[in-house]
Amino acid sequence: MITLHDFLPSGNGYKCRLMLRFLGRPFILVEYDVTKGETRTPDFLANLNPNGRIPVLELEDGRCLSESGAILNFLAQGTPFLPDDPWTRAKVLQWMFFEQYTLEPTIAVRRFWLTEQDTPLTEIQQAQLPAKLDQGHAALGVLEQGLAAGPWLVGDGPTIADIALYGYTHVAPEGGYDLDAYPNVTAWIGRFRELPAYVPITQRDFT
Repeated sequence: MITLHDFLPSGNGYKCRLMLRFLGRPFILVEYDVTKGETRTPDFLANLNPNGRIPVLELEDGRCLSESGAILNFLAQGTPFLPDDPWTRAKVLQWMFFEQYTLEPTIAVRRFWLTEQDTPLTEIQQAQLPAKLDQGHAALGVLEQGLAAGPWLVGDGPTIADIALYGYTHVAPEGGYDLDAYPNVTAWIGRFRELPAYVPITQRDFT
């Protein structure tokens, strides 16, 4: 059975848990507390991910794959979550790159600072909070516009683009973002939660 090495509050790890749930693939969940440095131990760095981050997908043969986008892409091969058409697939990847380059560094970072970080914010972090808020709202505006054309980001059904963006967007209020100004986004979040096998971000019971 495959193993997912993860930190339960992480949106990046959550994306992978959702993908596995949607595909009906059983897996072992091994949890780490990133706030306590548990992914920076010599054993983790040597055997799982030298970058010291979760999630890490460990296959039955011991091979390990890190980076949530790479894991989603790997798991979705040959499924409706990753279209075969080259252009449509490229549009899926476009949204995933947007998520990691624009949305995650703002919304996810601000949320982590305010809800997960177990030490007081540094002066630099405090100074960056307003900019993170503005940049996160700009990212949400792009997502709002992208969802104006249809119920899902690419095509007629959910893809790994939706999974990737949902991971941190749905918990954006924890970082101080008011989603009421984004009706397309809030409607999309509602549709996503109705998908078969959906589970909340902190649920441990995957049966």
